[in-house]
Amino acid sequence: MMLIKELSKRTGLPIATLRHYENYGLFKGTSNDQVETNNYKNYDESLVEKIVLIKGAKEVGFSLSEIKELLDSWFSKQMTVDRKKAVVNKKIEEIDVKINQLK
Repeated sequence: MMLIKELSKRTGLPIATLRHYENYGLFKGTSNDQVETNNYKNYDESLVEKIVLIKGAKEVGFSLSEIKELLDSWFSKQMTVDRKKAVVNKKIEEIDVKINQLK
């Protein structure tokens, strides 16, 4: 478990961005119910990989709502591998269209 400062260091994202993503529902930390004097949240090691995935998806043009939809389906095992590929390929096509428009 780590605090948001460590999560920021490990992912290369600013704390404000991580808080925005958390408020958007892309991931969540856990509070220690036994400690009532602070609002510190702890974040699991496994979030580093998930946040790197979010970061990469943002870099190639996915919106936060698209990322949320993908993550919800992806990690709940509701989406088949073929469907995952189709979603990613569709986004690649959209990016290719944008590139061609800019030429």
